[in-house]
Amino acid sequence: MASEIVVAQTTIDDEDKATLLARGAVENRLAAGAHIDPPLTAVYWWKEKIEIAREWRISYKTTTDRLPELEAWVAQEHSYEVPEWVVLPITGGSAAYLAWVAEQSTAR
Repeated sequence: MASEIVVAQTTIDDEDKATLLARGAVENRLAAGAHIDPPLTAVYWWKEKIEIAREWRISYKTTTDRLPELEAWVAQEHSYEVPEWVVLPITGGSAAYLAWVAEQSTAR
């Protein structure tokens, strides 16, 4: 497999926005699929004070080849000034599943 599989994550403060971000990335073949985790509580520093917010985490399954395009697309579509963007390497897994992610993340 030429490209490695990764999980890229962001969070957002609205379930409908999370669905739009997940669906848009999949429709554009930037990711094979995405999971939206149920609301979680985020506690973080922002503009010199501690914020507490309800957020939904979106986890995109994609390849390192598609990652730059996915990152740019999420940054453009996201409503946050500084959206979370972290990428987790996949070090193992089902060969069939990883092949599916690679196939579905290919630009067509």
